Amino acid sequence: MPSGQLSRRIEVDASPSKCWVVLTDVQRVAGWVSIAHQVEEVEPLASYTVVLQDSFGPFKLHADMEVDVTDVDEERRIRFRASGADRSVGTTISVDATMELEPANGGTVLQVDGSYQVVGTVAAMGASTINKKAETIIEEFFEAAERELT
Repeated sequence: MPSGQLSRRIEVDASPSKCWVVLTDVQRVAGWVSIAHQVEEVEPLASYTVVLQDSFGPFKLHADMEVDVTDVDEERRIRFRASGADRSVGTTISVDATMELEPANGGTVLQVDGSYQVVGTVAAMGASTINKKAETIIEEFFEAAERELT
């Protein structure tokens, strides 16, 4: 069962309030991550749905995810939990992450910490493949965040 921890920190030029506006624009942020599709806002800063689509070897992943925001401190911190499944390939995915914004040197430090777990058929492809894909997703997010906020 592939699972992992993620932790990443960057400093950007934008203020925490500007970062908050950009980083809580779910449609914008979803566009930064290649596997995120069909994002729907159920309730702002509370509940969302998203479809994760990707290919893993011979499998085509199409996972319907529910995203629940579990903690919000405006312009400082947001925590969310996402979970879902692709029943056609027998795979479940869960993610738990926190994003924090801290003023620093006239800009903002953006810190993301979290964990993920993949269980089922796609997980059988091997932990290294799943972990590499997770790292790619994190890279996509942070590269786009840095471009937009610096």
